[in-house]
Amino acid sequence: MAFPTDRPAIWLVTGTSRGLGLHLVRRLLERGDSVTATTRSSDRLLAALGDEVDASRLLPLTVDLRDEAQVAAAVRKTTEHFGGLDVVVNNAGYGFLAAVEETSDRDVRDMLDLQVVGVWNVLRAALPVLRERRSGHIVNVSSVLGLTAVPGWALYCAGKFALEGISEALAAEVADFGIDVTIVEPGYFRTDFLTTDSLALPADTTEHYPAIRAMVDDHLKLQGGQLGDPAKGARAIIDRVVAGEGPLRRLLGSDSHAYTTAKVRALRDNLDATATTAPATDHPTTG
Repeated sequence: MAFPTDRPAIWLVTGTSRGLGLHLVRRLLERGDSVTATTRSSDRLLAALGDEVDASRLLPLTVDLRDEAQVAAAVRKTTEHFGGLDVVVNNAGYGFLAAVEETSDRDVRDMLDLQVVGVWNVLRAALPVLRERRSGHIVNVSSVLGLTAVPGWALYCAGKFALEGISEALAAEVADFGIDVTIVEPGYFRTDFLTTDSLALPADTTEHYPAIRAMVDDHLKLQGGQLGDPAKGARAIIDRVVAGEGPLRRLLGSDSHAYTTAKVRALRDNLDATATTAPATDHPTTG
């Protein structure tokens, strides 16, 4: 992207009242950038930031990302308030830990409405602005669980796997408009992602998945001991955007890299195992 060098950049970041999003907003304001920060509670965001930020460069907005009209209004307010838009970070999300069988229809719809429909709403609203300017950067915060799946995280993985596919296609679609796309794949970061305030659990469980019940307990105990530093994660995202060049995917954390390495090896083994059988379904060559 043609990142602005003659003025601070204008960012729109979703999911900012805590975790990586909050650290990102704080760091951007420290840099002198302007930020529209969407959240389900602007009061919670402002309380978390305290008096340490320049409020003149912050536009906090309470937005339901599932509501297309609210999202479009947020983008419009950003361009009116700051005079443009340079970078969009789709960061909003939450965890859900349960067996597939225990995951209700409502659970599925709530997750995908935020992780997929919500992101799509942001993209539809922001892309015309970036395309007209023929510059910009879209950062979609996925997860290592957007690259590999583990028991208990099926619903969360479903949303992040979808985000990975959207992002890959989007990157190719907008490249000619000077718009860059980055997929961020964090491992476990020391945020409140694994607290009962952020980690959703099923309303009903069964006795058939004791390993997942144990996993829930282990994850709640892990809170505060995660490997990743969210302040460093925020800086890594900013550095990637400022650099303007880099790979499509930005893995954050040695745990994310290790899980992804194992997935790549498993895929390679699968490819090798099916190398001779895959062509069996090809239509026979004629003539």
